Amino acid sequence: MAQEPQHQPGRFLRFGTVIEERTLKTIADFNDPSQEWRRLFSELLGTFFLVLVAVGGGMVGRAFPDTISRTAAVIAPALMVLAIILFMGKVSGAHLNPAVSIAFALRGDFPWRRVPGYIVAQLGGAALAAWFLQAVIHVSAMYGSNYPAAKYSGVDAFLMEAVLTLGLVSVILGTASGAQNVGLFGAFGVGGYIALAGLWASPISGASMNPARTFGPDVVSAQFGHYWVYVAGPLAGAVLAVAVAFVLRGTGGDPSGSKAAQGGLFTEIRHPDPT
Repeated sequence: MAQEPQHQPGRFLRFGTVIEERTLKTIADFNDPSQEWRRLFSELLGTFFLVLVAVGGGMVGRAFPDTISRTAAVIAPALMVLAIILFMGKVSGAHLNPAVSIAFALRGDFPWRRVPGYIVAQLGGAALAAWFLQAVIHVSAMYGSNYPAAKYSGVDAFLMEAVLTLGLVSVILGTASGAQNVGLFGAFGVGGYIALAGLWASPISGASMNPARTFGPDVVSAQFGHYWVYVAGPLAGAVLAVAVAFVLRGTGGDPSGSKAAQGGLFTEIRHPDPT
């Protein structure tokens, strides 16, 4: 006569242990700095909100004339950057800008292997924001993009973007150094600079200082006539800012700079202090 199988409590205990081990492993993998998805999501989301405000000002102004002043249009993105740095800068470093990611890598504070992923996330977040705005406001995203002012050439706008980005990235690299205040003061420094630059220079080039910010509306509206200005200018300014940082503070790669560039969670310090 066949015997009915008996329940084995030990089997259930082992099964529970396996589930617990897998859960702990998942948490460990989530916290592992080699798992880039959380950082990339942070960059995508942060750039989305930045471009939402920066591009949205021009588009809302087109849909509702005489409602958005130039002052409001340039200060709003500055305040958004300040907020983003404060609420998730510790996750990814809150670059929000391909020029910033490249500058941190050139400085030795950020691994080059992470740069392509960051740039893709930033461009993706910018494109999503511009697409969302166009779908909701029913105005072409081209009205939120950047262009050289009338009677000003692309070279004029390029030079302006390069100089403005030199200042922006210098502020970012400076507040990420061991000699400066990092965090709250860095957020106010970066946000303040963006506002000041936009207040006086936006009529000439738009004061983009960010290839992703201009990429979003350009790709959604399929208008790339002057996009080279907003890639070449910020990249040239970022390279100059790295050179200036070397003159002012020597080589990068110090623990505080690496932490600011990569985020404070599970930071992979490239050149940790041996002492």
